[in-house]
Amino acid sequence: MDLGLKNKVAFVAASSDGLGKAVAMELAKEGATVIINGRNKAKLEQTKKEIEQACNTSMIAVSGDLANENERAEVLKTIFNHHNKIDILVTNTGGPPSGKFEDLSMDDWDNTYKLLLTSCVSLIKEVIPGMKQQQWGRIIAITSQAVKQPVDNLILSNSVRASVAGLMKTLASELGEYNITVNNVMPGYTKTNRLLSLIESNPSFASAINEIPLKRFGNPEEFAAAVTFLASERASYITGTSLAVDGGWIKHIL
Repeated sequence: MDLGLKNKVAFVAASSDGLGKAVAMELAKEGATVIINGRNKAKLEQTKKEIEQACNTSMIAVSGDLANENERAEVLKTIFNHHNKIDILVTNTGGPPSGKFEDLSMDDWDNTYKLLLTSCVSLIKEVIPGMKQQQWGRIIAITSQAVKQPVDNLILSNSVRASVAGLMKTLASELGEYNITVNNVMPGYTKTNRLLSLIESNPSFASAINEIPLKRFGNPEEFAAAVTFLASERASYITGTSLAVDGGWIKHIL
């Protein structure tokens, strides 16, 4: 199946590792021109080399913390110096700290807003004008299964990621007439360093595998395939949705 992604310019935030890296790799395999980002320059350069070798392509890697206003501005400046548009935006971040409500400070909440919501809003604001002009665009937010079914001990993620989902649903209505689709993708328990750290800090997370109908944790490549499809021409009539890639963990019907 030709997904129609050849030469589309895609920016994948927080893509030096984990789900973001898997998405960047999959988009590059489909012929997209991919821009990757991360805070760790060494890790980012290693990921760049891996993707370039695997996909026989060239790409740019822009380091910077997207939760920091000044660094985010520099990242965007660098991107637009190389490309005059972004066709596909995949927003993504690391996860906020785990913990119960009374254990968390107001700084924890403020930092989580900047990490999960403010960075997402800022990136979207920058790409919308170009997408409107060309009457084509894909905006995809990587959030969490916690958007639809909160996870114990992850109140920061449960709360603020739900705000991102509300943003995406509203934007789908506002941008649809410009042929811009806007979707939210919710990873379940996937074998990333984030999951390993959660299990290390709270071993009860490991027992979640028993609640998954497929009886295993997901692979990042499986998640990346879903995101790449939503970014494609083949998904041109899918917008305003929250797609779970969770092995059936979420129990609700709708």
